[in-house]
Amino acid sequence: MGEENEAKATVAEVDDTKKAKKPKADRLEKKIVRPAHKSYMQNRELSWLEFNKRVLDQSIDPHVPLLERLKFISIWRSNLQEFFMVRVGSLTDLELAKEMVFDSKTGMTPREQLDAVYARVRELTPIAAEDFRQTRHLLDDAGIHQLYPDELTPAQHRELMDYLDCNVLPLVSPQIINATHPFPHLENGALYIAVRLDEEAEAEALPENATKAERKAARAKAAENVLMGIIPMPRNCPRMIELTGENGKYSFILLEHALEMVADKIFEMYPVKYANVIQVTRNADLDTAEESDEYDEDFRSHMQRILKKRGRLAPVRLESERPLSYTTDKFLREKLGLKKQQAYTVGMPLDMGYAFALMGKAPKAIAEPLMDEPASPQWPASLSRKERITDQVLRHDVLLSYPYETMDAFVKLLQEAAVDPDVVSIKITLYRLASQSRLAEALITAAENGKDVTALFELRARFDESNNIEWSQRFEQAGCNIIYGFHDYKVHSKICAITRRSEGGLQFITQLGTGNYNEKTAKLYTDLSMITADPVVGQDAARFFRSMQLESASSDYKELRVAPLMIKPRMCEAIDGEIAKAKAGKPARILMKSNAITDRDMIEKLTEASRAGVKITMLVRGISCLVPGIPGKTENIRIVSVVGRLLEHSRIYAFGVGDETTVFLSSADLMTRNLDKRVEIAWPVNDPTLRARVLDYFTTMLSDTAKLRELQSDGTFTDLCAFVPEGRNPFDAQDHLIKEAYIAAERARATGLTSPQFVDAAVSGTPATAPTLSSTMADMAEDAKEDFVTAEEVEQSEGSESETTAESEATVETEAETASESEAKTDPQAETETKGKHAAVEANPASLEKAPLEITIDDEPKKEDAKASIEATTPTACAAPAATQTKKPQPAPTPKKKGFFARLFGR
Repeated sequence: MGEENEAKATVAEVDDTKKAKKPKADRLEKKIVRPAHKSYMQNRELSWLEFNKRVLDQSIDPHVPLLERLKFISIWRSNLQEFFMVRVGSLTDLELAKEMVFDSKTGMTPREQLDAVYARVRELTPIAAEDFRQTRHLLDDAGIHQLYPDELTPAQHRELMDYLDCNVLPLVSPQIINATHPFPHLENGALYIAVRLDEEAEAEALPENATKAERKAARAKAAENVLMGIIPMPRNCPRMIELTGENGKYSFILLEHALEMVADKIFEMYPVKYANVIQVTRNADLDTAEESDEYDEDFRSHMQRILKKRGRLAPVRLESERPLSYTTDKFLREKLGLKKQQAYTVGMPLDMGYAFALMGKAPKAIAEPLMDEPASPQWPASLSRKERITDQVLRHDVLLSYPYETMDAFVKLLQEAAVDPDVVSIKITLYRLASQSRLAEALITAAENGKDVTALFELRARFDESNNIEWSQRFEQAGCNIIYGFHDYKVHSKICAITRRSEGGLQFITQLGTGNYNEKTAKLYTDLSMITADPVVGQDAARFFRSMQLESASSDYKELRVAPLMIKPRMCEAIDGEIAKAKAGKPARILMKSNAITDRDMIEKLTEASRAGVKITMLVRGISCLVPGIPGKTENIRIVSVVGRLLEHSRIYAFGVGDETTVFLSSADLMTRNLDKRVEIAWPVNDPTLRARVLDYFTTMLSDTAKLRELQSDGTFTDLCAFVPEGRNPFDAQDHLIKEAYIAAERARATGLTSPQFVDAAVSGTPATAPTLSSTMADMAEDAKEDFVTAEEVEQSEGSESETTAESEATVETEAETASESEAKTDPQAETETKGKHAAVEANPASLEKAPLEITIDDEPKKEDAKASIEATTPTACAAPAATQTKKPQPAPTPKKKGFFARLFGR
């Protein structure tokens, strides 16, 4: 039900422990206290909507290929769908609760939050519609034409009608709504064609000599109280209908738009006024504890029963592609139990999932220049393919960086363990698995080979419950031990423990990760995975699984920090340590990378550190209830966000400066649900080489000028490319890391070197450390070298104020090596759109030993957001969306130059 951020109202009660009777007013006095809104905190729901707006902004970034822009619009839509299902659903439940509750950070009631959410979504919806319209027209110019009915040529119209007659109409199951046909159940997220029918329909075919009474009776029977018809989308029909295009274009029309065209044919005995596409979003916030004690069933059976309820939970939103008439809108909302503010006109296809399929359906010659250059996860340069992973891990710790490096190395470790006669047991937590998983198959093989395999399945992983239930059944059939974790806590930890016998006793190999064991998402999400043979960590892992099997929380760990008992207290201790340093006049620094920060305790502790003078830099992809830059409170906190082609997902927490820096990785975000209500793990990175890699990764992300945006004290974010130094191209950190992984993998294959440091050697060209490369590798190293900009060059591009700041920072004592800032190479014909404020990097971006990367902003006035004043003016007929505002023209796509990976593989 409600999330952690809904704080219960404070109730002051007078003690009434004495048995003597007192006046009623004295016995119980209740007072509802609304939490005060603090200036350095903001509401989590509104912060999430701003995150999703940053996702949407990728659809207008001229540096993003057109088909990728369409994908970002699709992601914006699917994100918003899940937000309404979960968060709006939860707030709706809280609004109906008997007990008054408030948002602990802003003091808002559930009703006030819902009103604010509805209003903000109503502002964002026409912006998204305009972004879609512009992207669609640019795609048309590039050779991909998404057709609307009013754009069909006569030949395309005939082609479409023939297709519908043969392939679609026989599968359509329309339904009328009248006194004898009640309103149907509209499935969550499904598309329907709502057809407005006249209340009086055409009479059935009658003999010419039929009497007036017979005609009247027939008409009354056919149209008895008919208001409208519903056409569900046929389940087994392709969503995209390809049509013959003009001038070599790839042309298609969506199935729902085609069905709108034949609504009068489907309801041929009734006059059709108009048709429109609609979609209903339902509450999906299931209470998994509901009735759990009333049935004699195991937890898996209980979850299967509970999941069946999700599809029939209460509606929370109604959407239509175009405006509904007053009568239809009122009718649908009354039937669904929705208020007017819960109905939206979207102005674009309600299901944008076809954007992903379009990449594979359009001809390669047309689609390829409109997509990101393909990049695959690479084999880790720190591991040799020719030697067992097991033997290498026993010699040194390994850090894998997904998706730049492949999860295959860890899968291979499990495959080795499955057949290794020395392996005694494998234990693992599984939160989200791919539907087809080699990792899972390796564990099943291990069990079939007689290994003791224990798998902790979290059946409450939202929207993955059914998949986890199916896998747990397969594991059980293979002989694995299956446990489901805690009754009251989700197990969100990512840990795998392999125990081996050796001559010297038991050996432990432990893998700890910031992300799931899902091969599919490991190609899209950035995560860190550490594999170690440290016996202390191994003993902690064994203790962890023993606690899980006994369903008991423990704090008896030496290296691991396990929530709900340990992570928050230990993190607060680390922050206190930096506060003490700052008060003593010593350098103090905190670096954090998290998907969200919502926990009030952590916000207050970081604010305390800021007041003490601790410099805090945070990479927060999504929600930030902490507002930086508030004088006297959070002026020493800087919060930035990176939204790009990959989803930033790793969690990094670092404390201190120089050699004293301690680095922790974790599965936990800075959210109350993670720190107090889930079983999570944080662990230290003790190996100096791996610790340096983590900090280098953090620095690279901070150096981004293409996707990085900074949260300001008013709750807004800086514009895209706001930090690009004048005269330079944007630096895309993710793109740089992809290239770096390719260079590392190729170098390892060419030389047999497995050191993760060889890229630096290749770029610097130091003969003593860089073996001779092939001509191809030399070219690639040179390409990488060109992608770097030195700190000196950045400083030279700054004004006198920046030079002064840089000189003052140069006096800060540091032990880090001087590195250079990477700059992404972009198409020289592409237009760099630098909006609003401009800034430049003042510190050496490749070294965090001086200070966290700081960016100063000049005093140029902020330009008005081009999309802020968009108004929705959607057509009333099934036609292509019209322009809602004249926007600055965006550069048309141009043929790509031969890219980095094309040169790498000789394409």
